[in-house]
Amino acid sequence: MTVDRSYIMSRIRKTDTKPELKVRKFLFSKGYRYRLYVRGLPGNPDIVMPRYKVAIFINGCFWHAHTKCRRGKMPKSNVEYWVPKIEGNVKRDVRNKKELRKMGWKPITIWECDLHISRSDYTLRSLITQIEGIRKGK
Repeated sequence: MTVDRSYIMSRIRKTDTKPELKVRKFLFSKGYRYRLYVRGLPGNPDIVMPRYKVAIFINGCFWHAHTKCRRGKMPKSNVEYWVPKIEGNVKRDVRNKKELRKMGWKPITIWECDLHISRSDYTLRSLITQIEGIRKGK
């Protein structure tokens, strides 16, 4: 069983996930340019728009404990491993966003579930609205 679990976990990508690619393709089609995974910033944001000082995080609902999503629930097995791990991710997210704000950056979080077919158009339009607001200094 551990071999199966290990194999499954090894297939999970850290970068270039489908939700990330969807957001990147959308931003590029709207004329926005960005950099990927800037290591010099807290939290290593998925997409960085230096011109507007925007850092975009595309979070998986499970890994970052999205409370408004069924995928964000804690696993029932191996609780002693998963609970501290996921809670640590959430605390680190809060700390990184706080640091980014102190540095003058505007962090934006997009949840994986918001990029599914039924909600993706609304989510992506909302992202553009946020970026336009930042761009215009609102």
